[in-house]
Amino acid sequence: MARAGLTADRVTEAAADLADAVGFENVTISALARSFGVADASLYSHVKNVQDLRNRVALRAAGELADRVTSAIAGRSGKDALAAFAGAYREFALAHPGRYAATQVRLDPAVVAESAATLRGNETTSSLLRAYGLAEPDLTDAVRLLRSTFHGFTSIEAAGGFAHPRDLQASWDKIIVALDGTLRHWPASNVRADRDPAGS
Repeated sequence: MARAGLTADRVTEAAADLADAVGFENVTISALARSFGVADASLYSHVKNVQDLRNRVALRAAGELADRVTSAIAGRSGKDALAAFAGAYREFALAHPGRYAATQVRLDPAVVAESAATLRGNETTSSLLRAYGLAEPDLTDAVRLLRSTFHGFTSIEAAGGFAHPRDLQASWDKIIVALDGTLRHWPASNVRADRDPAGS
């Protein structure tokens, strides 16, 4: 039996792989137990319930995405950093659809507050935008613009929804140029806020 050697980390990793294979919404204790060849009860010493399991997958995925974008922009600045960040985001979303879906789930603030991975990802994004001279509340608005753009494009791409023969990479590159121009000429707000853009 595969019960021997089970740990919370191994269970979470297997759940993340299962999410990529069958969809994050289809990750259940029963489905995961079957993948290990064990009874459902064998997993409850490692995770509390399916919500705890999904939270663990979401946090792991957030950490993996944060590591990718942080590594991608290291030593870069301006449009070069933006393009590297966007490229790493897109590659992760397309290569790991289940993990990516997990990063889009809104978690309990208490869970997020204890996650170094989530905080690392937020700080990487904020640092990228602060380099454009943005501060709150413009920083949060810009985070929402990038997130909406990248999520929208990759979601449509993953679904095969772009029917026009125009090369997707060419469109993506043009979008990055447009975003860079927008960030460089951002209309500054007169109202300042102290809100952290985490979870924007």
